[in-house]
Amino acid sequence: MFLGNASALLFPVNWPEPFGLVMIEAMACGTPVIGWRNGSVPEIVVDGQTGYIIHSVNEGVKKIMDIDRIDRKECRKHVLNHFTARKMAQSYLSIYNNLLYGE
Repeated sequence: MFLGNASALLFPVNWPEPFGLVMIEAMACGTPVIGWRNGSVPEIVVDGQTGYIIHSVNEGVKKIMDIDRIDRKECRKHVLNHFTARKMAQSYLSIYNNLLYGE
């Protein structure tokens, strides 16, 4: 409930986060993400569409003021298109098939 009603998820990860599940959970609730350009943030957040990828605290403060420009429905749609269990399993299988058979 808190996450779905939040204006944004602030994700100031300062290390090479391998996979930010919390970002996906937030976007699944329709909550945009504001995060540093570290680790998996650029792989998960579509800058300007599902949140903002920032380089500094000052930029983050400015993007908080612009968070209403992000369509919360697009955040959820992005998760459904890219990060459901089925979609991720299909992607893994595709990679494995490519490695095994060159397809």
